[in-house]
Amino acid sequence: MNFSQDVANIICDALQLSITLNEDTLLLGNIPELDSMAIVSVIERLEAFFEITFDDDDISADHFESVATLVTLIKEKMHSH
Repeated sequence: MNFSQDVANIICDALQLSITLNEDTLLLGNIPELDSMAIVSVIERLEAFFEITFDDDDISADHFESVATLVTLIKEKMHSH
């Protein structure tokens, strides 16, 4: 499983982006479409795809800084599940 590519694809689908994201792509502050409502949509899709649950504490600028930081969070959630 290519976590970075899966996360990037989910973000692009949720935001209807026609750009390519990779592990190093910065998210918050870099992608204008990623606003608070879009984050909710991304989270819902990530939770369904990876079968995880985000806690309120997980929804932070640190975790949504880049595709890589989001992948790290998802992997942590999957291992603790």
